[in-house]
Amino acid sequence: MGKDYQPHGYQIYSTQRMIDTPYLGAFLDMGLGKTVVTLTALHSLKYERWCIRKALVIAPKKVAETTWTTEAAKWNHLKNLRVVTVLGSARQRLAALAQTADVYVINRENTQWLVDHYGYDWPFDVVVLDESSSFKNHRAQRFKALKAVRSKIARLIELTGTPRPKSLMDLWAQIYLLDGGRRLGRTISVYRDMYFTPGRRNRTTIFDYDPKPGAEQAIYTAISDICISMKSEDYLELPELIVDDIPVMLDDKAQKAYTSMERDMLLTVDGDTVTATTAAALTGKLLQLCNGAVYDEGGAVIPVHDCKLEAFMETVEQLNGQHAIVYYHFQHDKDRLIAALAKTGLRVRVYTDAREERDWNAGEIDILLAQPASCGYGLNLQEGGHHVIWFGLTWNLEEYQQANKRCHRQGQPYPVVVHRLMVQGGTDEDVIRSLEVKDSGQESLLAALKVRIDKAKGGITT
Repeated sequence: MGKDYQPHGYQIYSTQRMIDTPYLGAFLDMGLGKTVVTLTALHSLKYERWCIRKALVIAPKKVAETTWTTEAAKWNHLKNLRVVTVLGSARQRLAALAQTADVYVINRENTQWLVDHYGYDWPFDVVVLDESSSFKNHRAQRFKALKAVRSKIARLIELTGTPRPKSLMDLWAQIYLLDGGRRLGRTISVYRDMYFTPGRRNRTTIFDYDPKPGAEQAIYTAISDICISMKSEDYLELPELIVDDIPVMLDDKAQKAYTSMERDMLLTVDGDTVTATTAAALTGKLLQLCNGAVYDEGGAVIPVHDCKLEAFMETVEQLNGQHAIVYYHFQHDKDRLIAALAKTGLRVRVYTDAREERDWNAGEIDILLAQPASCGYGLNLQEGGHHVIWFGLTWNLEEYQQANKRCHRQGQPYPVVVHRLMVQGGTDEDVIRSLEVKDSGQESLLAALKVRIDKAKGGITT
């Protein structure tokens, strides 16, 4: 049973702009519901206005796997919208494309493959770029591929976060796909000459460019008729605390490993006599599995999958430079997060003491990793950012609420967005159900574990 959609005013406006403006850049911060906004526009264009045939969504891999299909299934008004994911091997992708659907969702790495497959017979009259900053490099194959079929696309919707001054150079390629270079110049060189001056350089190489005085406003003015830009802080009608659940789908190999290890763990326990202590230890193991690695009996780390880690990195990318506190639960979570973030160039710190509190609030930290128990009380972190990402969830309701309140407190000028990474079918879902009903005791933990034990003993996988 789906939910009734009761959109906020800004969501109604955004949907209408997508309907009215054939080529639109929607710079919407994470947490503002850009997926349901876009699906609502596509539904209206297809079933109310009869002006589109097939829509293609190009998204980051983990987003493509789950987000669009999950969101379409969530809302009653979208029940007629048929969404198909075009993922997996070439044979699986071709089989998906052969299905009858309204919206086809593919990961961005396969853009070139899709263009090569269809060539001049390109069938998608609408293309949605979920995280259009993936197309910011005008030299990249995915940009060149989409540019080649641009004349076949009657409508293009670009979704990304609100641009920051440091990312202005990245706008040219994205806007070019919308207007063919009419607003920011036919080439990147023209754009640079108009709005930028060389920054760091040596005798032969310019390493970066700095905006000229007034360039930021001039650029926004030039593209204002085909772009909408919304920051979450601009919409005070939003609730002060916005929860953004991010579904994570395990790939076939990871799902097999997860299912096997979960069953082996559950079959060692008698559901009728399980104690709170046993339940806590076992669900801790299952949560480790969801996160992607477990400790063996000797304390060594056994990697299982990177699916949640990949979804986390895509979430960070979609923040578009905004800072975030990331809550992890296990030591191996922290180690894997640090290793993945090391490649990004972001300023990453692990919370240890008041120095991190000071530097975070001063804007000197992009990603602050923390265990919820270590900074759940007393810290004031509201000045450094308004995004919270739960990589590893906790059953402890008070710990969960207090950790969120480090940002969500007096003096925070923006609504706080809490992003929860949730492995589909895994123990993550049990935890979130418990948090939703505000169960602070052991009852929901025990009940959820007994259900999983019964299913494992009955030969049913979750």
